[in-house]
Amino acid sequence: MSPRSGELPIADDPDQARLQQLGYKQELKRGLSLLSNFAFSFSMISVLAGVATTYNTGLRYGGPASMTLGWLVVAAFNGCVALSMAEICSAYPTSGGLYYWSAKLAGKDWAPLASWLTGWFNIVGQWAATASVDFSLAQFVQVIVLLSTGGANGGGYLASKYVVLAIYGAILVLHGLINSLSIRWLSWFGNLGAFWNLAGVIVFTILIPAVAKDRASIDFVFTHSYSDNGVAIHSKVYTLAIGLLTSQFALLGYDTSAHMSEETKNADWSGPMGIVVSVALSSVFGWVYLVALTSIVTDIPLLLDPGNDAGGNAIAQALYAAFRARFGSGSGGIVCLAAMAVAIFLCGTASVASNSRMGYAFSRDGAMPLSRAWHRVNKQDVPFNVVWLSVSVAFVIALPSLGSQVAFQAMVSITTLGTYIAYALPILCRVTAARRSFVPGPFHLGRYGVAVGWVAVLWVALVTVIFSLPVAYPVAEANFNYTPVAVGGVLLLSLAAWVLHARFWFRGPVANVADAAA
Repeated sequence: MSPRSGELPIADDPDQARLQQLGYKQELKRGLSLLSNFAFSFSMISVLAGVATTYNTGLRYGGPASMTLGWLVVAAFNGCVALSMAEICSAYPTSGGLYYWSAKLAGKDWAPLASWLTGWFNIVGQWAATASVDFSLAQFVQVIVLLSTGGANGGGYLASKYVVLAIYGAILVLHGLINSLSIRWLSWFGNLGAFWNLAGVIVFTILIPAVAKDRASIDFVFTHSYSDNGVAIHSKVYTLAIGLLTSQFALLGYDTSAHMSEETKNADWSGPMGIVVSVALSSVFGWVYLVALTSIVTDIPLLLDPGNDAGGNAIAQALYAAFRARFGSGSGGIVCLAAMAVAIFLCGTASVASNSRMGYAFSRDGAMPLSRAWHRVNKQDVPFNVVWLSVSVAFVIALPSLGSQVAFQAMVSITTLGTYIAYALPILCRVTAARRSFVPGPFHLGRYGVAVGWVAVLWVALVTVIFSLPVAYPVAEANFNYTPVAVGGVLLLSLAAWVLHARFWFRGPVANVADAAA
């Protein structure tokens, strides 16, 4: 690898040399290949998990059209975000990822504040992501148990919210234990997640339409806009826009490749390729899977009805009913749901991995309370303490969801917006303050970098507004969209902490090697 202007190689290993030039010594074990790096992001995006988590929202707001056509819209603009992030990742392959990029691209005067805000939006978004993924898995397990014991209309067992909480806690503990293993074992789970999602999409795409006796028409799948949703929103444009949350949430989490870069070989190429390839494959395979799944949607009110066999879970009800109509038993549908649950579990594993690496890097630069504790690594070169911090915070975040489905939807929106805002901030710095000074790495967009970056920034600004809109009228406590309150709260709290305290000592990423480049 060619040294950059004013920088000299300082280690035999080019990855270690570049990391030292960026300011850090090698503390994590560098054992991931390009394939393994890609696998973590692909497993984290997990279209099987993302679609299963938010399918009810897409069906209620806009119906099939908001998901099948909306997916294509989201995939196109999301691709611009991914390309811009990949370009920056190639230039700065560190576990800090987004907040490190903001510090290097915002300019000397604004670097500390830009890094501070990006870091807190990123880590809060990741905590919420772990919470939303694992809590949705706990709810999914509840539905599987309900259907396996006869369904809601057949005397099936419906777990209480406290049992769901216990399941959720157990899932988090398992994810904590897995992420306490060495990177060799953690890489195995990442590869399994990628394989499971790819194989699952292929199998379900063939199996679901083949099993179903009643299938929706092509016209219905691609053009039907559902507005009889009981929330008094009748504008098709409005409902279609809110329904984009399904696609936007499902195509989320590819910053994992950046956060795993200090454990990846040839990181300035493998990291950005992990981002780009995982997003590209997820966009294509996810759309095909979503079309296949939506092809068995023929009665939307029934699927959304809390009184159906699956307790209102649309995917579970559709699969259970399809297999029962074909074979006289819904067992095949339950097996499909179990396979989806495994995908969600592996997605949660990748989420904690990404979250812990972000927390490790952020605390390494002193940005978190008790930072010295969180950036320690154990004898297996694993940031053990911050793994369990990530799990613990995720548990606390999900507690409000016990009494409110609206709170769960807000958690999903916060995950989406918090993470995408963190994605957009370094891109904004790259196309403004660093427009002329940015030095690209091996992966770059050439003369199109600035234009693609602006498209990415404007798209994030648009979805931030959309997902902050009321989701029902008249607005009441039971249907209030808490997303702008929560996202605004993160912004206000991080700014307040900056003004009152952090601005006096936080200077952005702190080099821990003497030979770091300026």
